[in-house]
Amino acid sequence: MKDIQNQKDDRNIAIDKVGIKSIRYPIKVLDKKNSVQETVASINMYVDLPHETKGTHMSRFVEMLHMFRLEVSLKSFSVILEQMKNDLNAASAHMEVMFPYFIEKKAPVTGAPGLMDYTCRLVGNSRADGSIDLVSEVFVPISSVCPCSKEISEGGAHNQRGEVRLSVRFKKFVWLEDLIALVEGSASCDVYSVLKRADEKNVTERGYENPKFVEDIVRDVAEKMMGDDNITWYSVSVENFESIHNHSAYAYITSGKKPV
Repeated sequence: MKDIQNQKDDRNIAIDKVGIKSIRYPIKVLDKKNSVQETVASINMYVDLPHETKGTHMSRFVEMLHMFRLEVSLKSFSVILEQMKNDLNAASAHMEVMFPYFIEKKAPVTGAPGLMDYTCRLVGNSRADGSIDLVSEVFVPISSVCPCSKEISEGGAHNQRGEVRLSVRFKKFVWLEDLIALVEGSASCDVYSVLKRADEKNVTERGYENPKFVEDIVRDVAEKMMGDDNITWYSVSVENFESIHNHSAYAYITSGKKPV
């Protein structure tokens, strides 16, 4: 059968990224407590396309997911990126895998268990020179209490839920659970899926005694990143979904460390 994709293209324009986007696929992710965790990911896979080639073979991306679905790890990420380059005759390959990750979390006083879901994202690039770039990213819900509101009010202070987005490059493997715990420890208080009355009292009072602006939270996370020799690069953003304003509060810091 005639292979249209392999025909020549005379427009002399290379394509930076071509492939498949937003394919949902079952995967297994490394789990610090339970070894592995099954989840469903949304996956983007791309390669570059030289100027003389008409198209890429889209079906091969899906075929290669069968190699990947057994386990998401640094090793498997590198392997599939190289396989993408080899199978599609590409100089570079790019892959993004976003998925919900579940951690059992007990209420602070009663110990009532519940599952918290965190959005996680792994991004990998295999460059033309053969080097591999990997980034781990977590989206962590948090709560914050406004220091200004607490200071000027005779009683109480406005509080809200927010989201911290932390991305890291690293020398050695970093557990998603460790990144999530680091972020939660930087907020006024963390968020739970199950809370009894005694737990609600605890988190309300704990947050009130630990008020933080988005500026405080983003700096606290950045300070911890800067103190970790395993982290070669990071970016962190904090968005508070304000409870008394018609806008969000936002802060962002990116590292000056060079990726390795």
